[in-house]
Amino acid sequence: MLNLNQQLRMETNRTIWHRGAHPSRVLQGRRPCAPTFAAGIAFVLLLFCALPASATTWTVTSQPTRLVNGAPVLFQVKPTTKLESLTGTWLGHKLTFSFDPSSKTWFALAGVSFETAPGSYTLELSGGRTASNSPLTFSRKFAVAAAIYPKIKVQLAVEKKFTEPSPEQLEQIEEAKKVKQEYLGRVTAEREWRGNFAAPVDAATSDVFGSQRIFNGVAQREHQGLDYRVPTGTPVTALNDGTVLLARFLYYEGNCVVIDHGQGLLTLFFHLSEFKVKEGDVVKRGQEIGLSGGTGRVTGPHLHVAVRWQGTYLDPARLFQLRLP
Repeated sequence: MLNLNQQLRMETNRTIWHRGAHPSRVLQGRRPCAPTFAAGIAFVLLLFCALPASATTWTVTSQPTRLVNGAPVLFQVKPTTKLESLTGTWLGHKLTFSFDPSSKTWFALAGVSFETAPGSYTLELSGGRTASNSPLTFSRKFAVAAAIYPKIKVQLAVEKKFTEPSPEQLEQIEEAKKVKQEYLGRVTAEREWRGNFAAPVDAATSDVFGSQRIFNGVAQREHQGLDYRVPTGTPVTALNDGTVLLARFLYYEGNCVVIDHGQGLLTLFFHLSEFKVKEGDVVKRGQEIGLSGGTGRVTGPHLHVAVRWQGTYLDPARLFQLRLP
């Protein structure tokens, strides 16, 4: 396909040679009349305007600029034409973008799973206009690097019922598993979170995302959240706006609160000693949702906080670092 400069040169040549002009006459210095030359320029401009908008360049950025496995990411898109809606796909997940009028930018919060291998991955975008126009499409590749997570093995001792459960306890574990499968996979359409995510307590962490844990000599999978070193009874607050999806006791998690922030983004709070909310409550960032404790599989009182996006766990500490609309 000819680019714009090639098309312009060809159209100019057509204008000079129109009406069967002989090459010798052109070589003698004959110039095209002004109306004919203007018509040629008009044709080229019309041709340029007719190019599909999907062929032009959209501005697509990520925060952070360096993507790693196990981390959240904010995608921001500034298209070259007005859109009514914008959706996308990233690592097999569907994204629904929101529009920020102040910056005239579309944005969506997504993530990279802990298991994602280093490499180049494509963000596919589809912009909706009016019903009479076909969607505009655009894609951009993003590099994903391997994050450096702590390799220190944490030796912990817990009650035997958590490592060698009885048949009755196995039934309780299976029941809790069914509850988590039913609730934690939900993806609600509307985004409820607004602005930055805030830490649930003002305290130091005792364990971080990605570390390997060993309970009673048995290796577990990587730690999927943050642990805060707080005593029983410490007020725990919501990280952002949302709706309480779960507020009940689960075998390993103890007293557990799960907040749905919309579009598959959940925050989870384990080992609470007391609930301050119930399922279905609408909460705001900073609102008290419970008190810390030592229920479930623990070695002592603390708060465990996790972030889950469309079925994959992400590092909460990295979420707190994002500057969000």
